[in-house]
Amino acid sequence: MSIDQLLNTTGRDLSVYFNAELVLSATVVLLLLFRLFSIDRFVPGSFVALVGALVAGGFSVQQVINIEDGTSVVFFAGMLKHDLFTVYFRIFLCLFLILTIALTVLTGIPDSEDSPDFYTLLLGSTIGMMMMASANHLLMLFLGVEMASVPSYVMVGFLKGRKESSEAALKYVVYGAGAAGVMLYGISLIMGVLGTGDMAILGSQLSALGGGLGSPGVMTVALGALLVLAGLAFKLSLVPFHFWAPDAFEGAPAEVAGFLSVASKAGAFALLVRFLLSLTGAETAELMTWFGLGLGLIGILTATYGNLTAYGQTNVKRLFAYSTIAHAGYMVMAVSAFVVLQNSDTATADDVSNSLSSLLFYLAAYLFMNLGAFAVVAMVRNHTFREDLTSLKGVGTQGNWVGICMAICVASLIGIPGTGGFFGKLVVFASVYKAAEVSSFMYVVLAFAGANTVFSLFYYVKILKAMYLEEREPGIQPVQVPTAERLYLALLGVMVIITGILPNQLAVIAKDAGQSILAGIGG
Repeated sequence: MSIDQLLNTTGRDLSVYFNAELVLSATVVLLLLFRLFSIDRFVPGSFVALVGALVAGGFSVQQVINIEDGTSVVFFAGMLKHDLFTVYFRIFLCLFLILTIALTVLTGIPDSEDSPDFYTLLLGSTIGMMMMASANHLLMLFLGVEMASVPSYVMVGFLKGRKESSEAALKYVVYGAGAAGVMLYGISLIMGVLGTGDMAILGSQLSALGGGLGSPGVMTVALGALLVLAGLAFKLSLVPFHFWAPDAFEGAPAEVAGFLSVASKAGAFALLVRFLLSLTGAETAELMTWFGLGLGLIGILTATYGNLTAYGQTNVKRLFAYSTIAHAGYMVMAVSAFVVLQNSDTATADDVSNSLSSLLFYLAAYLFMNLGAFAVVAMVRNHTFREDLTSLKGVGTQGNWVGICMAICVASLIGIPGTGGFFGKLVVFASVYKAAEVSSFMYVVLAFAGANTVFSLFYYVKILKAMYLEEREPGIQPVQVPTAERLYLALLGVMVIITGILPNQLAVIAKDAGQSILAGIGG
């Protein structure tokens, strides 16, 4: 390829397939320049970040309009992949970024002095998550994870002068560095044995090794894959790689905790699906089925541990950290069902597609319900200067949207009918039930999934009990939020209800995105 061809190709890739990430990158540069020349004193960093996120979201929506059914294009010399699956996560992350920026403006964290730095980190982490969703090479897998992780370490400790924040950030970065090392070693094993890092041909290269599960080459690649999965499990806070999450959520501002609880999960699950599909090949069905069953076991442990440990928490952010761990367990059950069905001779293409779309739907519903819960925590904190259950006492009886929004979000997190959480769990459980027709172990996964829904009632009801049945303690300020904050909470609450009572359109979009990545296997 000549220099002119390379330049033309790169220009096309940037303007057509990478324009959302390019806009966010330009916004980061603009924020840094504003800080350098003190322009941020006149133009708020939040305004610049919000405009950048809106433009990036607009480009992402335009890609949906322009993309053809089943289209799968690799770009940047095959390092990244563009398909409807990628676009789905771009829109997801842009929407969540817009809502997070709006929340930070309403709650006043960060302040005007630190806002350019904070939004630079927020946008930089989002770019990394978008790259995770489109990764088509093992090196891009690692680069995307690290680009998403490093800014997150700083955001957790962004509240200067708070011992809890500094301690949480230190724990997070130490765990993160260890996970990155493990993942990088796993990548080196896979690339060393298969001779390539191109995720489009990993499955065919693995099949070509032959010798079955007992061959040294296959066992080495399996070990490498396990190490990569360990790194992704850290991002997803799956047991036993969850230790960072409770401390990080408790020490970080509620706005950052909400961002980490949703956005990092989305990017990591997109990458997990791409990585597992990359290992799928003609002779790898048995190996991948074992991976799927192993993920089912991890889903059981994660959901059970998260729900049981959350019951004893009094700090609301820490409680929701364990709730996040539990919901990651539910979502990894959907991935488990998908892998088992994908590598089965008896499962239909529709069964496989439905199992993947159940994950995508759950993530979309989880966006609104979890962000709504953390938004309430942030707003109550601004009035009471506390983040424990005591700060929520009596909030539901004060006649404002704070209590109503929290009640709707908690109902969705439990899985009460009429909410997005209910339909999300329903489609995930249905996919696990379908996978049980292939492997009876999935019946065990399904049983624990149902039991954990019951377990979660006990600590979620504590929140509702504090808000509606307990009197506010003397000396604690009442929570009366301004109109803008009420509108924000109303928007999130309404979206939780809409995804529950009118889920069809979102389900269709999720299924189309799932079919897109399945159609592009090996392409």
